[in-house]
Amino acid sequence: MKPRIKNLNQFIGFGILRVCIALVLFALAVIMFDIISKGSGVISWEFLTQMPKKGMTDGGIFPAIAGTFYVTLITAALAIPLGMFCAIYLNEYAKDGKIIRLIRMSIRNLSGVPSIVYGLFGVVLFVQMLNLDTSILAAGMTLGLMTLPWTITASEEALKSIPMSYREGSLALGASKWQAIRTNVLPLAVPGMLTGTILGLSRAAGETAPILFTGAAFYLPFLPKSFSDQFMALPYHLYIMSTQHHAILKVRPLAYGTALVLIGLIIVINLTAVILRYRLRKIRVE
Repeated sequence: MKPRIKNLNQFIGFGILRVCIALVLFALAVIMFDIISKGSGVISWEFLTQMPKKGMTDGGIFPAIAGTFYVTLITAALAIPLGMFCAIYLNEYAKDGKIIRLIRMSIRNLSGVPSIVYGLFGVVLFVQMLNLDTSILAAGMTLGLMTLPWTITASEEALKSIPMSYREGSLALGASKWQAIRTNVLPLAVPGMLTGTILGLSRAAGETAPILFTGAAFYLPFLPKSFSDQFMALPYHLYIMSTQHHAILKVRPLAYGTALVLIGLIIVINLTAVILRYRLRKIRVE
């Protein structure tokens, strides 16, 4: 192929990519402008710290913020250690074969299962079989199962990025396999493992379907006293305010404000992943 034709193809290709990026950014800007312009007017300290009043037509969304925090905490407690240990076993200890390939394929397929399926599974397993009832614990464990495939995949990819020479060098010096993994592999892989895990948690924090059946409540003008209580959550609260409320037009500004708070929460979680990755990499270099 002549250089002139190659340059033309490259110019066209980059042009198409720039147009696609511009369209995506434009759509994102329109959505964010709509949410911010209609929701920023209701954002105040009282809106963030007060209890809902008068059937959620007045007051704040503090129980929904607290419930989202509690359920995300339980999700992290289940998904992070279990997912990381599974990834360490699959990448470092398991021998490649048909069973391991089947397990990896199953994990990747589970990543694409609709969240509503996890919600129904959570009802059967946690609410009915384990008798946890509709509660923060049941909802958090359901979201933990949903996040687990993401955590395993991200952690395993981070471990694969570490060269084999790091492991072989430690083994040659007389270290055991676990010592080589703990001292030479994990310190380098942890930034990538944590980043993927936190991004998975941010996705879980915005899910509605899994908590719809396992513990989220329509209206609770108080905070849950334990993990066995029902709770309000930002995504479910937004769903109710937008589609099921008896005075939708009246609470529409509150729905936009709730959406803005939820987006802000997810942005904070994602920024935490970026900052944590940067700091851990900086420590590793030093």
